[in-house]
Amino acid sequence: MFITVIQFLLSLSILVVLHELGHFSAAKFFKTRVEKFYLFFNPGFALFKKQIGETEYGVGWLPLGGYVKISGMIDESFDTEQMDSEPQPWEFRSKPAWQRLIIMVGGVFVNFVLGWFLYSMILLVWGQDYIPNSSLPYGVAVGELGYELGLRDGDEIIKVGDKPFDKFHSGMITKEVVINEVNEITVRRNGSEQVIKVDPEAKKKLTQYEYRNEILIHPRVPYQIAEVTPDSPGARAGISKGDGIISVNGEPTPWSHQFLKTMATLEGGRTITVGIKRGEAFRDLSIDLDENGRIGILPQSLDKYVTVQKEKFSFNEAVPKGYNKSVTFISDQIKAFGQMFSGKIKAKDSLGSFISIGKMFGTNWDWERFWNMTASLSLLLGFLNLMPIPALDGGYVMFLLFESITGVKVPDRVMEIATMAGFFLLITLMVYALGLDISRLF
Repeated sequence: MFITVIQFLLSLSILVVLHELGHFSAAKFFKTRVEKFYLFFNPGFALFKKQIGETEYGVGWLPLGGYVKISGMIDESFDTEQMDSEPQPWEFRSKPAWQRLIIMVGGVFVNFVLGWFLYSMILLVWGQDYIPNSSLPYGVAVGELGYELGLRDGDEIIKVGDKPFDKFHSGMITKEVVINEVNEITVRRNGSEQVIKVDPEAKKKLTQYEYRNEILIHPRVPYQIAEVTPDSPGARAGISKGDGIISVNGEPTPWSHQFLKTMATLEGGRTITVGIKRGEAFRDLSIDLDENGRIGILPQSLDKYVTVQKEKFSFNEAVPKGYNKSVTFISDQIKAFGQMFSGKIKAKDSLGSFISIGKMFGTNWDWERFWNMTASLSLLLGFLNLMPIPALDGGYVMFLLFESITGVKVPDRVMEIATMAGFFLLITLMVYALGLDISRLF
């Protein structure tokens, strides 16, 4: 948990500082005074603060974001006293609408560029691992929800909708079915090509929170033993390295997922009969499971059966691919929000607080995953901040576009009321999302 929290706080700190730096830099460029620059919020007190020139830099104690306080601007601080005096040349409200617009989009601009940059560097440094779908010798093993969608063990997936399934990835099916509303999956089953109609009820389940980590398919491989723990139940019964498991208590389990599923139902301490294949010979072994229901064996790794390939990219290749990946991510978010507003995806199944986000970093430190998460969160932060909700950057942009088009400046009092309403709306959503996460923990 400590590693998870540290990763989350580091990623959040990077995103907040760079987002606010976008506003700060644009404001300074147009000679607008910035009174405060804070990482995290500081209601009541700050963990650290230092005055440098006209700006107070600090670190707050509430890690829910950060802010820059720009002179002459109505923001979440609700400092309205300054608005009662005459506008000063260094204040935000004294600047032309186009300059104020650039200051307000400075943060999301940095978020989008950062996401693009990180995706590009990830592709440049680590490349991209993938399993060619053509390298699966035994087709796919299907999870429960994959079975409900209409897939079957041994299927060779050819297309999802109109998209070829060239690279094996369970998440691609989920994305196409949920986000792009695909209703057909083409498979090769028992030697013939078939078009599977996606079951509507299973499709609904894919949008629900409890199925967010559901793996629909994985490579189907035999359960062949790579290691037997000394003095384990398996070793005492005579199991050897290289044996293949073919049955448990007379039930056929020639595939790894079948064997594991069957073993998960057995209680510790009982005696079972395991059928094995050794070379061309078949044998039944009687095994006394340990108190945890274990035999004491480990299977061969997946790469014995499938080919994992790494696609490497030059700088000139990584940059456009990183851009395309960023655009696809934002496009998927727009589609997902559209489906939420249309009622096809329930908002409560998609909402999550910092608890949900933090858990996605994992419990071990993996730099590739860390930067992938940071890139995705940067793009998501930029996208959400552009939503036309007062108190978000998009709310200010909406008012500034209105002013630019009509020439009529929105009165400060209207801005103040709208910002306050937007702020309390966001607080309500955050509390609701936190409540959802807490209820999910139990």
